[in-house]
Amino acid sequence: MIDFLRGTVAHRETEYVVLDVRGVGYRVFCANPYAVGAGKDGAEVTMYIHYHVREDAHLLFGFSSRDEQSLFRLLLDVNGIGPKVAIGVLAGGRPEVIAAAISQENLSFLTKLPGIGKKTAQRMVLDLKDKLGAWTSAEADSAGFGLLEIAAAGPTAIGAWGEAKAALLALGYTEAEADRAGQTVKPKLKGDETADAVTKLALQALFQQSLMK
Repeated sequence: MIDFLRGTVAHRETEYVVLDVRGVGYRVFCANPYAVGAGKDGAEVTMYIHYHVREDAHLLFGFSSRDEQSLFRLLLDVNGIGPKVAIGVLAGGRPEVIAAAISQENLSFLTKLPGIGKKTAQRMVLDLKDKLGAWTSAEADSAGFGLLEIAAAGPTAIGAWGEAKAALLALGYTEAEADRAGQTVKPKLKGDETADAVTKLALQALFQQSLMK
């Protein structure tokens, strides 16, 4: 059983990074590959691992913290949520933000997460609300408040970019960094992209900008 890997970022794609651990490359699926190691190839990072075995593949899912790893495993206990959907949920914000949405029964926020419909969001609340004691403190609720308020406005009020920007802020990027990414991304949008797709484009833009510094 692999609990964590420590190595350097050798390569990244939209769904995974390749972590070089003493000359062995591990493909690790993660929520936001372009945020791993502050977006710098060659950066040394520690990723906490969930090892997933299925008939046709053995997959590694990686997280920057124990909290992310724990929340991912809790999400897998919800009927209808598999590893790919769970990793998409984590792309929607920090663990305490997602936990706050569940504890507050904020279906408006939860249904904006990739792969989460109303019924699945209701199951998340029903199955997990009483299991999130580690994240339901006043501090966690405060951390999630701003993003939840933005999410409640709905897609017609803020659009895909608004939701993507909220996700970037929840991931710890500054307002200025998010706006710079927006200047790159928004001219390329056709208008039918999902918030998840726009978030990935923004993370790619931030990664490319970091290479130019």
